[in-house]
Amino acid sequence: MRPTRVAPLAIFLREDAPWLLATPQPSPKDSLSHPAREVLAVLESRGASFFADLARATGRLASEVEDALWELVAAGLVTADGFENLRALLDPKRRAGQGKGRSARPRHAPGRWALLRHTGAPPEGQAEAFARQLLARWGVVFRDVTARESISPGWRDLLVVLRRMESRGEIRGGRFLDAFLGEQFALPEALDLLRAIRRSGETANAPEGPGPWAALQPPAPAASAAR
Repeated sequence: MRPTRVAPLAIFLREDAPWLLATPQPSPKDSLSHPAREVLAVLESRGASFFADLARATGRLASEVEDALWELVAAGLVTADGFENLRALLDPKRRAGQGKGRSARPRHAPGRWALLRHTGAPPEGQAEAFARQLLARWGVVFRDVTARESISPGWRDLLVVLRRMESRGEIRGGRFLDAFLGEQFALPEALDLLRAIRRSGETANAPEGPGPWAALQPPAPAASAAR
């Protein structure tokens, strides 16, 4: 498997890993290629390993190990010490050994590869951490927003947290986007922006692609003014 632009990648802080990885361990081993299975077996038995160690242990060519690692990354099974490891897989010039002098870069990053272990059971406070993440990302949160979040807690769990945050005065509850039904919650700064849009008479067109805004087709505005 070669890197593509549609491959799912996640970059997050290590301290956020417990609640982001509170999902069952992926088990797509039957769909993995033979080189990917061999690299995975080495990581399972030896732990975190450098690229050269993986190539030596599997007896595979460097290009085969690179493809295997990318396959495992896309499957959510392995992680790396740093983003430079991924850069080495993504950059075709580095993989082809192109570049001379100062423009030359090592084909493989010095970091290690390791298994990405999912905790399975959600830790205490996962729903609140996810609710805060959604608020920071979207400004306004409602049921449809979670439709594309495959690792999101259930809306029922988020609703309990959001109502609690509203009672503490951290966020506002109400009906801010007319195109969507159900309870909605928003950050105060998001409401200020919506009111500014209403006063100016401007509209915010819905972005293209699937998502909770799919019901809003241009030139319909993505948000009506906050009440």
